[in-house]
Amino acid sequence: MEKQNTLTYQTALCSDQSVELRAALNYVLTSTEAPEWIHLIPSGENVIGRDGRTWKNSNPQRIIQAFDANQADIPGDIEHATELKAPNGDPAPAIAWIKELEIRDGAVWGRVEWTEHGQELVTAKKYRYISPVFKYEKGSMEIAQITSFGLTNNPNLFLTALNQAQNPSQDQLEDTMDLKALAKALGLPENASYEDILSAANRMKSEHQTALNQAQNPSLDKFVPRADYSQMEQRALNAEQALADNQAKALNAEIDQAIESALKDGKIAPATVDYHKAACHQEGGLERFKQYVASAPVIAPDSTLDKPADSDKAKALNAEAQAVAAMFGNSAEDLAKYAN
Repeated sequence: MEKQNTLTYQTALCSDQSVELRAALNYVLTSTEAPEWIHLIPSGENVIGRDGRTWKNSNPQRIIQAFDANQADIPGDIEHATELKAPNGDPAPAIAWIKELEIRDGAVWGRVEWTEHGQELVTAKKYRYISPVFKYEKGSMEIAQITSFGLTNNPNLFLTALNQAQNPSQDQLEDTMDLKALAKALGLPENASYEDILSAANRMKSEHQTALNQAQNPSLDKFVPRADYSQMEQRALNAEQALADNQAKALNAEIDQAIESALKDGKIAPATVDYHKAACHQEGGLERFKQYVASAPVIAPDSTLDKPADSDKAKALNAEAQAVAAMFGNSAEDLAKYAN
């Protein structure tokens, strides 16, 4: 058989070279005429024959373009007589002609003009299936051009039967699909109608698309850009630090005021100021200091006329130290660190 570049002829449904498809859904014949449109090539990356061979129909537009460029109708015959008998000089009369090709959901369909004999063969159910003959690329197995088709009863590809109703109703379908399992997968009762199943599938598809759109375009009232969030986070940290600094300044000022007031009132000695400040910075220390000052006696000021001996001064300070230590729960040794 003739070869052109990387394309080669592939014959369907004849002896061991079958390449035809049988219908996945076969319809009961209710029409008295042969169908105007026939299913020629299935859609998809994997066009699988019953004999195990596979081809590709990933670019159905290429098949349409090849038909238009050829500017000739595609002949239809019986059991591929055009490909098998005609080259030997045997009769191979056409029983139909494909006048137009069309893409439907990736599949290739052809509009047929039947001869009277072709009409009779199909409507009488003498033949139920068609077998397309096409060229394909050897390397990629991509289908490139349809050259003819034949009527057959031994299909290899999964195509729609010829003697089908043009607009079959639901009760005419010999549906091989397990609708109960499909209904269950969609969360519907097993006795759900075909329309209910189709509606649920479309609704699920719509919800899926809506979810994808929301994920790709999140609402700004629920999400904040990372840069804006980082800026707000830093502002909060700065405000928190400023508040802590102000509280510390306020506490220091209050402690200084309390110490200064206690010194002025003669309730503490200048030598114990550092100790009292440290004690006031402890938790609850300022309140304890205020309570101590409120109940502590006034310490007599030094007199230049009657100055006590160093030993007496030490005794007075020790007395005060003991009182302070008892108030704050510290030892006399702790007070001595600040006194020195």
